[in-house]
Amino acid sequence: MTAGTEVAVALAGTGAVVGEAGPADAVGGVAPACVAYPGTVEQAAGVVRAAASLGMTVVPRGSGRTVSWGLPPARCDVVADMTRMNRILEHAAGDLVVRAEAGVTLGQLGEVLAEKGQRLALEGPAAATVGGVVATGAAGPLRLRYGTPRDLLIGITVVRPDGRVAHSGGKVVKNVAGYDIGKLFAGSLGTLGLITEVTFRLHPLAALTAYVTREYDNAAAAAGAVLAAAASPLQASAAEIDRPGPGAPVRAGILLEGNASGVGERAERTAAVLGPGAQISLAAPHWWARRGEGMGAGTAAGTLIRVSFWATELRQVLDAIDMVAVDTGVAPAVGGSGGAGVLYVTLDAGADADQVAMFIRALRAATGHGGAEDPGVLARGSVVVLTTPRAVRSSVDMWGPVPGLALMRAVKRQFDPGNTMSPGRFAGGI
Repeated sequence: MTAGTEVAVALAGTGAVVGEAGPADAVGGVAPACVAYPGTVEQAAGVVRAAASLGMTVVPRGSGRTVSWGLPPARCDVVADMTRMNRILEHAAGDLVVRAEAGVTLGQLGEVLAEKGQRLALEGPAAATVGGVVATGAAGPLRLRYGTPRDLLIGITVVRPDGRVAHSGGKVVKNVAGYDIGKLFAGSLGTLGLITEVTFRLHPLAALTAYVTREYDNAAAAAGAVLAAAASPLQASAAEIDRPGPGAPVRAGILLEGNASGVGERAERTAAVLGPGAQISLAAPHWWARRGEGMGAGTAAGTLIRVSFWATELRQVLDAIDMVAVDTGVAPAVGGSGGAGVLYVTLDAGADADQVAMFIRALRAATGHGGAEDPGVLARGSVVVLTTPRAVRSSVDMWGPVPGLALMRAVKRQFDPGNTMSPGRFAGGI
């Protein structure tokens, strides 16, 4: 009996649907033995427990858009596909809370919440699952005002690596008991356990939204305007920038939300902050959120880099990207939540692998994220490669220096001593 057959037989007894793995099921190029599709928390627990009993590893999967982000797993025996767990379990509209299974998509959730005039303030592709969004920690432009998944998560149910089910948090916003577990799992890439249910706090849908945009000839002017608008009392919900290539104008955009009269006045005042030529529109500009984490699988063939920093250092980061691009001969596009201190750098799939690797290393050195030997110009932050071709991945550290790595390893040992869940996907091979 082959390993694939052995684990498939063991998983079949859990009640989960078990299928043969194909090329599309590989995670970072690592092929699994089979794919399990649990339909309940009990089935999900059975899948993890059965795999662990056989010494097999488990890699969770939602929509599959970002399953190959980070490092390839050291082993991938079973992919736990969560798309059958797609029920919205409870919507307490009066409490602004929703509880949903991990396989619920953002599109599905958005439609249900909109019927009550509410929303989950996390943008992303409609096909993205809520479990996947929490596991990756992905957030879009609204992060400026509402934060990231860990900030909106008030409860979570997970399957531990030994197959036991654990609950944390509650169903009301003020109940924060056990909330740290949710924070640990947010952004953990499936390395601590299998997320099966999540509970989020919600926000009302805005009666009106307006976008104030302007193009600038240089990064310094754009950065100054974005930071001024984000820090003003005009209550921007998002402050984005976009530059499609080196030397191109830098686009700046500010999102305002509220009632009709209030938004109109704030938009006019925001336009004055951005300066002559600023435009006001009720529709998002075509470039809005084009380069962020919502791109997902769309960048799988190329390189997507997330640069995090203190927002006040936006101009220095843009200048560093320009300098390093010239030195290494690449042509990056840049965009993201400049007002919140998060930018995304994208490089085409056709870019030379050696030049891309040089760009990543040089950008870390230029921004102070290359380690103690590269002090750079910035105090805090990170340059993380979310996805890149294999030729680049083999010659560059995807995560870069991680100050809390020893603590992270200790947490991994405590939660997953058998190294069952997504081994090797996180920083330092965790």
